[in-house]
Amino acid sequence: MLIQRIITALVLLALLLPALVASSPWPFALLTLALIGAGGWEWARLNGIHGWWALATGCVVVALCALGAMAGWSAHAPVWVWWAATVCWVVGGTLGLRSGPPAWPQLPRGARWLIGVLVLPAAWLAFCNARGLGLNFLLSALCLVWMSDIAAYFGGKTWGRRKLAVTISPGKTWEGACTGLIGVGLLALAWVAVEHGTGAAATSLFDRLWLGLGGLGAVLALAALVALGIMGDLLESLAKRAAGMKDSSGLLPGHGGVLDRVDALLPVLPAVMALASL
Repeated sequence: MLIQRIITALVLLALLLPALVASSPWPFALLTLALIGAGGWEWARLNGIHGWWALATGCVVVALCALGAMAGWSAHAPVWVWWAATVCWVVGGTLGLRSGPPAWPQLPRGARWLIGVLVLPAAWLAFCNARGLGLNFLLSALCLVWMSDIAAYFGGKTWGRRKLAVTISPGKTWEGACTGLIGVGLLALAWVAVEHGTGAAATSLFDRLWLGLGGLGAVLALAALVALGIMGDLLESLAKRAAGMKDSSGLLPGHGGVLDRVDALLPVLPAVMALASL
């Protein structure tokens, strides 16, 4: 399993790094589009849709992304898109987590299908728009989610006592969530210090939040982003638990599926773009 994880991670890095540093935005856009389309296929399967209909769901997600690109939204989407997506995540996510896994299958299958079909293209547009703001901005947003996840994992293992959502993801704890937030705070401080110390352009998410919202506003914004990342992770776990599945698929050997790797990014990236607009 460990060897599989390492090989898969190396292959993904070999694809991702050249796409990230390319002068044209399209290698990154096409790579993430393929991943988002695969996520659409996985989402259909999580909700009891299989075979050609699951593949068709992935195609619908890709088509919606393409329509957004044709409208120019992959380069510069209207600000209201990000705020609308963020509000929907906060409201819908809160209701979903309060209801728990037993309530999820009670929603009409069409409604559950539509949620993924709308959420995934919004995340892809946010990926592309974040890349358009610069590599530093995109990497800082991605590292925020990764740091939150890593710090929460080790914090939960070390100090975790109080369960965060025992019926959805028994391994997550309040102590882990707090450790994740602390890790993100330290990362933000280090990132801004390096930017200012080297005289580099202040283009990271962290510096934008500091300059646009002030110290307290930046701390609150980071806390909100960490909470949204946890929400995205929990909601995917909720759908998997309701479907009786451990992973969203086996597309990424040793890692599970695409949704297993990007679940926290789905709500965070639109919210990042909304905050960047401030």
